[in-house]
Amino acid sequence: MSEGTLSEKVSFAANGLESVTNRLVDSVKSKYGSVAESSLSTDHDGVRAVSEAFGYTTEELTSIPAGANMGLSCGNPTATARLRRGEVVVDLGSGGGLDVFLASKLVGPEGRAIGIDMTLPMIERARANAHAGNFTNVEFHHANIDQLPLADASVDCVISNCVINLVPDKPAVFREIARVLKPGGRLAVSDIALKSELPEAIASSLAAYVGCIGGAIPIDTYRKELLKAGFKFVEIVESGSDLNAYAKIENQSGCCSPAMASEFRGTTSLHEDLSSLLSTYDVNQAAASVKVYALKPGATASGSCCGPDCCS
Repeated sequence: MSEGTLSEKVSFAANGLESVTNRLVDSVKSKYGSVAESSLSTDHDGVRAVSEAFGYTTEELTSIPAGANMGLSCGNPTATARLRRGEVVVDLGSGGGLDVFLASKLVGPEGRAIGIDMTLPMIERARANAHAGNFTNVEFHHANIDQLPLADASVDCVISNCVINLVPDKPAVFREIARVLKPGGRLAVSDIALKSELPEAIASSLAAYVGCIGGAIPIDTYRKELLKAGFKFVEIVESGSDLNAYAKIENQSGCCSPAMASEFRGTTSLHEDLSSLLSTYDVNQAAASVKVYALKPGATASGSCCGPDCCS
């Protein structure tokens, strides 16, 4: 094989990978853009049931605009992040603002809660919710979470809720989190991760990827990549939540992809494909809702927490 032929093949493979990655990103944007433009909210019984199944209290849900919650969660990171007054907290993949608004109450007026989302309709919905709820210590930025529009060492805590699994380049996300965190800063994430290998039909499904399942990585890989990004005291704990809770939303087709099929323009086939897969395979056998904790090395602030059991 000539050098020129090898170079051409490498270039072709790289372009193919880029094409697949772009397709995944575009599909996620399209799907969640449709969610943002839907009427899903805490006022919907199924959305509220899903949120409560993954750890939100009635008091929390009624303390923020109903439209901030669309049933997209797989945990409640604000409940375990140990946020304190005056801190700066960033939510990766902030959606309608659910966790940003809850965090803003915990950090108080002297603190700041920042939401990052790559889907413009989500940003617009979150800003409208902030205005409706008269939240003055929040801000929302339209950006990818692997390219954060934030200064180095400017954040006390990073949270995220069922979003990192959707990003093709997860190590890049972990490096960005480490970059923006202050020394001693912490990560508290709810996500989907794998306990065992997914069936090939799910692992290769675009619908399963957009539904937060196909893009999940093994728990051990998650831990290793965080350590490679420079974090210490990495802890990943299975929450024990039943991923089938998403079926409580009308026409729900899987994890993190709520539907009211009539409100999703052009996405019905994705829902049908994923619904068919999940009727054949029990996702709980291979995947789990997990709580992820990690600490950036450095001068640890008093009371910083690296996990659910390391703080008094």
